[in-house]
Amino acid sequence: MREQYADYAHFFKALSDPNRLMIVDMLSCGELCACVILEKFNITQPTLSHHMKTLCDCGLVNGRKEGKWTYYSLNGDTVRSFRAFFERVTTAKEDCICYEKNIEEDCCQ
Repeated sequence: MREQYADYAHFFKALSDPNRLMIVDMLSCGELCACVILEKFNITQPTLSHHMKTLCDCGLVNGRKEGKWTYYSLNGDTVRSFRAFFERVTTAKEDCICYEKNIEEDCCQ
């Protein structure tokens, strides 16, 4: 499980920007053209491109070119995997990291 923390940290970093969170929310309704996304923000096209690159690089979003337009959608497999990871780390469980020997020894002594 410990290696998964590093594997999923880049998702949290990508989602730490309010604009990127809003973009993910918009894409939850389905595929959108970059021009439609851009209309909802007071940002430049290069800034939108930066946000989309960040979301695509971490795997949360897929982009596809159609002519001169780029269309974006959520990557369903990645979203499900991230959702499952977040559920695991926010739910009590028998194999929780807090039960590892070195953590228990350091705590409350």
